[in-house]
Amino acid sequence: MKGIWDDFLTDRDRKVFAASGYGAQAGFGARPALLVIDAAYAFVGDRREPILESMKRWHNSSGEDGWDAVDAISRLSKVFRVRNLPIIYTTNHFRTDSWDVGSWSWKNPRMGDQTDSASNLDPNEIVAEIAPQARDIVILKQKPSAFFGTNLLSYLQFLGCDSLIFTGGTTSGCIRASVIDAFSYNYRVAVVEEACFDRSQASHAINLCDMNAKYADVVSEVAVRNYAEGLSTDLYPRLPKAATPGG
Repeated sequence: MKGIWDDFLTDRDRKVFAASGYGAQAGFGARPALLVIDAAYAFVGDRREPILESMKRWHNSSGEDGWDAVDAISRLSKVFRVRNLPIIYTTNHFRTDSWDVGSWSWKNPRMGDQTDSASNLDPNEIVAEIAPQARDIVILKQKPSAFFGTNLLSYLQFLGCDSLIFTGGTTSGCIRASVIDAFSYNYRVAVVEEACFDRSQASHAINLCDMNAKYADVVSEVAVRNYAEGLSTDLYPRLPKAATPGG
């Protein structure tokens, strides 16, 4: 499969992939959920602007690429809501004294940096353009994988999901960690290329390549929309009915 990563591969890489058998398409399942990973102000900033400008105030921002992904997530979420399909968000949650940041601080000396205080925005708040709605589920996490130390797996089992469609960021970090765990739990996994973002263009491309080879199908937004639009609206009678989202 030719993908966004193709320009980063050597001739040897292409030959190895061709000979390896990796990269087969697993296909969509029958009962999907849309996963929106960490599409919060901390990771895209509070407005569309070049990444290096955004990083002056939001040091984890992916800048314009993040907002392009937010636009794609918005379009996908509308389709999933019309079809009464689960949308599950993740975001980070830490103590105010940052004690539970733990090992994150070992790899990034800017972990304690103050973000743009003038905005009065919680860095871990999911951006307003795709904010969770009443039937959506929100998972709070502290490590890269959406599964680690959370209720995500039990919620998926309760709903009866058999496949997960990943969006959000970052591609090389929390998306990849969550995808590998989902694959390890024997879910069919898809990653929407246009709906994922990363600070590094090379990391974005190569991690999509690696996930497509071994753990997931990297698919287009159009392919997911067409798939979801063909599903029944009564697959999930156990979706939340509460007036406020929460996980």
